[in-house]
Amino acid sequence: MKRHSIGRLIAAAALAAVLLPAAANAQALIKVNDDVWFRFGMQLQGWGDWLQNTTNRGYAENLYLRRDRFQVAGSVAPGVTFFFQTDDPNLGKAPKALTSGFVVQDAWAQWSLADGFAINFGKLLVPFSRNELQSTISFITLDISPVSTVFANPTATDATRDSGVELKGYLIGAGQLEYRYALMQGIRQEGSRNGFRNSAYLQYNFFDTEKGYVYTGTNLGKKRIVNVSAGYDGQNAYHAYSGDLFWNLPVAAGDELAGQLQWTHYDGGHANPPQPAGCGGCFTLLSALPRQNDYLIELAYYISAAKFQPFGKWEQQKFVADNQKKNDINRWGVGAHYYVFGQNLKLTGQYLRIKPKAPIKDTNEFTFAMQVWYF
Repeated sequence: MKRHSIGRLIAAAALAAVLLPAAANAQALIKVNDDVWFRFGMQLQGWGDWLQNTTNRGYAENLYLRRDRFQVAGSVAPGVTFFFQTDDPNLGKAPKALTSGFVVQDAWAQWSLADGFAINFGKLLVPFSRNELQSTISFITLDISPVSTVFANPTATDATRDSGVELKGYLIGAGQLEYRYALMQGIRQEGSRNGFRNSAYLQYNFFDTEKGYVYTGTNLGKKRIVNVSAGYDGQNAYHAYSGDLFWNLPVAAGDELAGQLQWTHYDGGHANPPQPAGCGGCFTLLSALPRQNDYLIELAYYISAAKFQPFGKWEQQKFVADNQKKNDINRWGVGAHYYVFGQNLKLTGQYLRIKPKAPIKDTNEFTFAMQVWYF
């Protein structure tokens, strides 16, 4: 669909949500009955970014839209829901691509047969790691960590999403144990004859539960969450694993102590797997994904009286093979969120120090962001 056609569709849907009488109760909602309804939302994140060059020590300067999303969710029958989201990510960032237009970011439907069993199909997040499954509106720090997205390009994953079918459910007590298993498209080669991608994610919540498509990064002191999780992603010779400890703990009078510790292991494969007869090399090694162990630590403290949340982070990519160790890299950063109106209007600033292995010089990055969101 052409970009201007999508624009007219978005404008018409937004206008309908505002004008129809059903969109009452301060919610962009069209309600047909208890089982059929449609809900609209949007997200804008404007970024100003200054990234230092390793050679001439100058700074690349960018003012752009990191995310500009239109969202629709709804129900079409008892237990049958859907979610659709467009985005034109990094709009205006150099080199400019002004004619790229909106893309389909998420498009899935879910049939919930019981609390412990639901079927999803469409384009959705790969169920692999906690940080990768967090909502973009509420990250503990500025954004998703690069160590959580290492797999994306080598595995032909679109912004950590892939097409396929997913089984998910909530078990034990009030749904303390969540599972997700997805059979996804992955890399298709030579007539699509290689095996599908398999991804799985398991999370146990010790206190409050988390239910939904994505997880919250910071809850601003409103929930008591402590959970552990593990994930797997693989296709043919490629495989990856993740493990995570996450917490949001209300403290004092409305404050929150938040953080997470995450480990991920990636391995693009060491030897060509057996190929079907006549396949002609239908699955090659993911040479762009060398074996590595990556780490992420995030910490934040929300001061409710000041609507202020300072944070810090440390992350590392550590390669296994001797000939890859030169690519090891550490990053650490500090910053803060200021919540003017919760997540609906938020200001963020972050300083990041990027430390590759010598002889490459360390660099700095300064980022300032503003978020406007409603859903």
